[in-house]
Amino acid sequence: MKKKPEKLKDLDALNKDLSSAQNVFLTGYEKMTVLQDFELRKVVKGAGAKYRVIKNTIAAKASVGTKSEALLKELKGMSSIAYTSGDPVALAKALTAYAKTNPAFTFKAGMVQGTVVDVSGITALAALPAKEEIYAKLLYLINAPAQRLLTVMSGVGRNLAVVIDQGVKENKFSA
Repeated sequence: MKKKPEKLKDLDALNKDLSSAQNVFLTGYEKMTVLQDFELRKVVKGAGAKYRVIKNTIAAKASVGTKSEALLKELKGMSSIAYTSGDPVALAKALTAYAKTNPAFTFKAGMVQGTVVDVSGITALAALPAKEEIYAKLLYLINAPAQRLLTVMSGVGRNLAVVIDQGVKENKFSA
């Protein structure tokens, strides 16, 4: 059993992590094996996030004064959290894919950019395209009108050149 100074150190570390985290997913991990937990940690780390198994009372105390306070204040059962300040879609996709292959891993709720979401919200978030894909589509939409304008403008010059060329071939211009 941990001594009080160790518990306070854990509390402070979790508070610091939760203060900087913009996205938190609250999960249940009952009946997971050590190997499954190890694989889950690899998946979460691959998504650029952190994963912790938490004690409910410590999580509630550590979340006081953070954006995740509403999410973590009344926990029940065995709980764990995955959190990141980065892309919430990547983490949601990774966790959802893992949950499909491991039914012992379940979602309880989440917080995305400071807003608490339920399990259906997490599933909807996982269905979104990745941030890079959204940026690529946005840049395409911004760039498309400029490309069309350039095509139209070059078409006028090209059409004029064709008319002049045909006039020269048919001797329509006299010198």
